[in-house]
Amino acid sequence: MKRQLIAAVGVAAMVVGVAACGSSAKSGGSTGAAKYDGKTVTAWLMSGSAPQAWQDGVKADFESQYPGAKLNIQIQKWDGIGAKVTTGLSDNSVDVLEVGNTQTTGYAATGGLLDLTSSKADLGGNDWAANLNASSVLDGKQYAAPWYFTNRVVIYNKALWTKAGITGTPKTLDEFYGDLDKLKATAGVSQAMYMPGQEWYTYFGLLAGIGGQIAKQTGSTWAGNLESPEAKTAFQTFQKLQSYSNAPKDKDEATPEQTTVFAKGDVGAMIGLGWEAPAPADMPTSNVGFFALPGTTADKPSGVFLGGSNLAIAQDTKNPDLAKGLLKIMMSDKYEGQMAATGLVPNKTSLDSLATTPFAQAAIPASANGATTPNTPNWSNVENTPNPIKDFLAAVLQGADYDATAKKYDATMTQLLGQKQ
Repeated sequence: MKRQLIAAVGVAAMVVGVAACGSSAKSGGSTGAAKYDGKTVTAWLMSGSAPQAWQDGVKADFESQYPGAKLNIQIQKWDGIGAKVTTGLSDNSVDVLEVGNTQTTGYAATGGLLDLTSSKADLGGNDWAANLNASSVLDGKQYAAPWYFTNRVVIYNKALWTKAGITGTPKTLDEFYGDLDKLKATAGVSQAMYMPGQEWYTYFGLLAGIGGQIAKQTGSTWAGNLESPEAKTAFQTFQKLQSYSNAPKDKDEATPEQTTVFAKGDVGAMIGLGWEAPAPADMPTSNVGFFALPGTTADKPSGVFLGGSNLAIAQDTKNPDLAKGLLKIMMSDKYEGQMAATGLVPNKTSLDSLATTPFAQAAIPASANGATTPNTPNWSNVENTPNPIKDFLAAVLQGADYDATAKKYDATMTQLLGQKQ
C-alpha cells in the first residue's frame, strides 16, 4: 500500500501547523528526573506524515511528563523503508515507529513488534473504531495503534457541473450516473469522469461496501475471492463508472497522474484522495468540490478502501515503559485531533467534528463503510507489482470473460497469499 500511504501523508504535509485541541493524556509521568535521566526514546515517522507543530508538541509533552528523558524523532523516506525497518527492529535503533496499515501484521508475524494487548485500554483503544483498528491486530493480539487514515471521494469540477445544468450533488449511484450522462453530453467536456481501469482501490471499496471480501480466510489459509457473487456485483458497478472515462483500461491512477489530467479543466470528475485535488495555481479552489461516492440508496455511501498508518513499539526496545508513554501521548485526543484537523480520518468518531476541510467532510461519512486489506502478513505479496487485482480488472474491462478470469486470478492470489515473506 505504499502509494496509498504516500497519498495519505501528502494531506498532512500540506499543513504548516494546527491548533491543539483537547488536553494531552497523562502517562503516569514523572517520579523525578533521576528515573529517566540519560534515557532517549527514538521514534521513526515517515516523511510528510506529521506536521512540524504536531512533532514539536509531542516532544514537549513527552519531555515534560518524563523529566530527564529525551525524544528523538527521525523522519524516514518511504523508498526502501521495509529493509530499514527490518534492520532497525533487530539492532535496537528504533523504539516507536510508524508502519503502513498493510505492513503492520507482516512485522508483527516476524516478532518485531511489542504485544500491546494489555496496554490497549490505557492507550485509549476501547474507543478506537473497529474497522480502523483491524490492521493493528494479528491472531487476536494488539500490535499497534491506529494513527491516521484517509479514503477516496469524488472530486468534481464545479464549473463543468454548472455548465451541464447539474445542481447539488448526487445521493445515489443512479443519480450519479444521470449526472455523468449530462456531463458526457456537454460541450467542452472531454470525459465525464476520469477513471483508469487498474484503479483497484475503488473496486476494493465497492466490494467491501456490499459486505464482500477480496480474499477469504478458512482456518489459517487465505484464498482469492474474485469468483464470489459480491465481487462480481462490485465489478459491474466499477465497470459502469469506468465506462464514462477515456482513461486507459490497463493503467492505474499514476499513469498518467490523474491530478494532471483533471487539472486541465475539461474532465467532470474523478475519484481520488485529498492531495490529488488540483493546486490553486492549476485550478481555482472555488471550482473544486468533493462528495462521497454514493451508494445504491441515499442513506449509505459506497464503501471505501482505508489507507493510512499505525504506530507500533519495537519488541526489543530498551525503554518499554517510556515507549508506551510516548504512544499514549501520540494517541491522545489532543494529537489525534490535530491529525484530524489536517483532513485525515481520526481513529475515533468523537473526533470527526475536528475534520473541517471540504475533503474531510466528504471522506468521513464514507469511512464508516470502509475496510482495510485482508489481515494477513502475506498481503504485500498481492499488492506488490505485478498486482493480480490490477491485471484482473484490466483483462475483464478489455473483454475477457469475468468468471474464467476471476478463477485464473483467484489462483494467483491464493498462491501469493500462501508465500511467506
